[in-house]
Amino acid sequence: MNFKIICRVIGFTLIIEAGFMLVPVFICIYDREKSVAEGFLLPILFMCAIAAVLIFYSRRAKKSFYVQEGLVATGLSWIAMSFFGAMPFYLSNQIPSFIDAFFEIVSGFTTTGASILTDVEALSRGLLYWRSFSHWLGGMGVLVFLLAVVPAASRVTGYSMHLMQAESPGPSVGKLTPRLRQTALILYGIYILLTILDVIFLLLGKMPLFEALCTAYGTAGTGGFGVLNSSLGDYSPYLQTVTSVFMWLFGINFGLYFMLLIGKFREFFKNDELRLYFTVTLLSVIFIAFNIKDMSGSFANALHHSFFQVSSIITTTGYSTVDFDMWPSFSKSILLMLMCFGACAGSTGGGIKISRVLLLFKEARRNVRKIMHPRQVEVVTMNREIVDEQVLQNVNSYLGIYCMICMASFVLISVDGFSIGTNFSAVLACFNNIGPGFEMVGASCNYSVFSDFSKLVLTADMLLGRLEIFPILMLFKKGTWTRLR
Repeated sequence: MNFKIICRVIGFTLIIEAGFMLVPVFICIYDREKSVAEGFLLPILFMCAIAAVLIFYSRRAKKSFYVQEGLVATGLSWIAMSFFGAMPFYLSNQIPSFIDAFFEIVSGFTTTGASILTDVEALSRGLLYWRSFSHWLGGMGVLVFLLAVVPAASRVTGYSMHLMQAESPGPSVGKLTPRLRQTALILYGIYILLTILDVIFLLLGKMPLFEALCTAYGTAGTGGFGVLNSSLGDYSPYLQTVTSVFMWLFGINFGLYFMLLIGKFREFFKNDELRLYFTVTLLSVIFIAFNIKDMSGSFANALHHSFFQVSSIITTTGYSTVDFDMWPSFSKSILLMLMCFGACAGSTGGGIKISRVLLLFKEARRNVRKIMHPRQVEVVTMNREIVDEQVLQNVNSYLGIYCMICMASFVLISVDGFSIGTNFSAVLACFNNIGPGFEMVGASCNYSVFSDFSKLVLTADMLLGRLEIFPILMLFKKGTWTRLR
């Protein structure tokens, strides 16, 4: 394995993180919060020093970069930036436990939105900004950002493609343009544009600029960290509706937005995954609205909260306007299903992904037909194109490992003695990068009740879910660390 090129990736990742940390430092200086500013400056100095050493060490790295290097570099980069990203919370003593601080920032970077904080509003503005911005940075991916801003990335064979495949969500990752750096620039351009539009619409609703930025970061990254203890419950219906719409928009494959930009409207509206995403959302909103109308005062109010919560859960954002744990079992069952479904591949949302659900359904239908007609040759298609059998095998493997990790995590955190509903929804919420679950981890609660051991298990689940399992598992594979060069 080309260890030097992996060090180079980690080095550049730390430089990018250090650069973004300067913004909350300026906020802390403006607010005259010296101790919090120092909590940022020390990690920034450490990151710059470590990055300099890693980049110098890798200056003569061999220009070979394969799938294994891509997976390991991605896994290590995310662990490294999470470790240093947690330091400001810990050093400022606003989160006294490092495990809690690590849980919080991993939840931010993985766009989970699960929190151990009992009083969010007690945090300084600098930490609130960093907490919300971690969603934005982790949503599209820090390594995709690296590919977009570092021209040298394209000089190493396979570098760009393997990093993007390791970090980007979905059963398969393709290029929008012949050059992957240009693809990364387009993706981030669309991402930034949608974020700016979200901020503008929030400002039109008279939301303060700081709160608008933090809310937009959480919406764009489909993360869900809010700056108020009530999440979005205390904001106006207009602001809640704006957030509902943008959450849903950020759950769409960004490649489809590129199709709109180049005039391929037919391909956009006939995309199989988008159609299923729209259909599942629409039906879920209608069913829940009818189910909760008696407890919402009016059907219009029920529709409003139903659309917000469905958009929040299916995109794995995690914002809330009401305590949906108080809803009837039928509505909560639909939300539980949406937790697993997730958003579209190529979006900032988590979960299994709508495309995988669609492929699993189509393959199951094909297998049933094969039983009835053994000699019939049938292929699985998506968007009028034949799906490669290797992609179908990867989807099946992913689902199998997904179920095993969920079961193992459920058993491990059960040692804390909480109810099955709490433990099961906590695992699903963390592994699918959603945030709130049910019962003791519901919309009005948090994860502070769990032991340090359970928090570490759930932290691992968040990383596994965001990176789609394999980059983290590769770090524990026998033979990964042999033949370093």
